[in-house]
Amino acid sequence: QVQLVESGGGLVQPGDSLRLSCVASGFTFSRNDMYWYRQAPGKQREFVARISATGGSTQYTDSVKGRFTISRDNAKKMVILDMNSLKPEDTAVYYCYVSSPWDYWGQGTQVTVSS
Repeated sequence: QVQLVESGGGLVQPGDSLRLSCVASGFTFSRNDMYWYRQAPGKQREFVARISATGGSTQYTDSVKGRFTISRDNAKKMVILDMNSLKPEDTAVYYCYVSSPWDYWGQGTQVTVSS
């Protein structure tokens, strides 16, 4: 079955960096676009970043452009989100997502940015 397991969240101060990882199994990872979403308390889940199956194309929500970088390692079946210059408004649970062909979500990893 499809499994997505995120890790790397934590409590950091504004301006700090974090690296989130998502390890995938149960589907042909190298043939699927991969996504990161996030959900802040009291808000709807929102798109953060997308990377194409080959890694040749990426897309970001405006609020993270220039600060976050999505990448992937198809040999390790892993998608990574490097987050720099973190802000308090980045505080959320971050989820890995794939549609293959149905929607699958990881369990999420908490990121808290606070001084």
